Amino acid sequence: MLFDFLAVFGTALLLITFAFSIGAIYKAIDVMAKGLPVAVVGKFFLYNLPYALAYAVPVSALFSSLLLFGRLSSDSEISAMKSGGLSLWQIASPILLFSWVLAGLCLYNLFVVYPNTTYETRKLLKNMGVEDPIKLLEEGRFIRDIPGFMIYVGKKNGNRVKDLIVYEVDSKGEVVRTVRADSGIMTTDQAKELLKVDLFDVRIEDSRKKGDSEEVYYVNLEKFPYRFSLKDMMGSKTITKKRKNMTVTELIYRIRNPESDQKWMKKRDMAVEHSKDMVELHQRICLGISPLMFVLVAIPLGIKSHRKESSAGMLVSLVIMFVYYIFIILSDTFDKSPQLHPWLLPWVPIVLGQIGGLLLLRRAD
Repeated sequence: MLFDFLAVFGTALLLITFAFSIGAIYKAIDVMAKGLPVAVVGKFFLYNLPYALAYAVPVSALFSSLLLFGRLSSDSEISAMKSGGLSLWQIASPILLFSWVLAGLCLYNLFVVYPNTTYETRKLLKNMGVEDPIKLLEEGRFIRDIPGFMIYVGKKNGNRVKDLIVYEVDSKGEVVRTVRADSGIMTTDQAKELLKVDLFDVRIEDSRKKGDSEEVYYVNLEKFPYRFSLKDMMGSKTITKKRKNMTVTELIYRIRNPESDQKWMKKRDMAVEHSKDMVELHQRICLGISPLMFVLVAIPLGIKSHRKESSAGMLVSLVIMFVYYIFIILSDTFDKSPQLHPWLLPWVPIVLGQIGGLLLLRRAD
């Protein structure tokens, strides 16, 4: 039975991974069109595989379990094995044990491989000059890619930003001027190699030292422009890690030590950042262990369907996937509301799925 499952699982994995990799394929073609070596393009595509596998493995396990046990049920093989003295738990045990192996591989991928490869992809794109400089200013993160500046973007929609803070720092890393803006627009001037950031409703805090004392001057402006060199941005040796680029150990350290990267932020903003970090961590854990839940739910549902057609298994797979991923989307939607504990949302389908799968499996037995 396990070999039959592996055959279906392998085929489903190839097809679903290809579907998730279409975006990377288009990007690879675009990179190749710029005249870059095939080896570099191949490396770029390889770095995108862990992302595709993070979602393809759980879905493939779900679809394969539904298809296999639906076929066994329709051919009366389940009834024959039960007549031989085997319980449903014994029949399903090889697949259930294999789902633990899949969960372990998924967790390792999401904790270590996936964040490292996404970070390597960013470095590769930056070295090739392909990455859009506007994308470097990610919302909810301090950006230090521009020498002499630390930039924080509260919200971002395309090239429009809100709640933007610019810290101008000296060679010692001390803040000498703080510029806060309610909103702003970012554009790139490729001819002059500039990133233009026009800020609106601006408040400037300028610190000036006179002897041993320090004076702070406040200025309010309707508009304030910034011009950053694209060479400085794209030529920086280091790239600030985004939340998606952090391994699980780095993410846990950031959660336990928020002051290490957020000391300039207000308490409310720190709470939001903590919430986003928690959501990211719990999403990875839930996505990693999702093969266990998918297989446990798929086995009794597959037996109950009594159909050979793959369309039936596909339809049930889509329904289960929709219910599961809607909670992932909801956790992303409410990640800026820490009072709602959005990091618990990904656990809802996992817990309910496990309980429901156990009950259905017991009933089918």
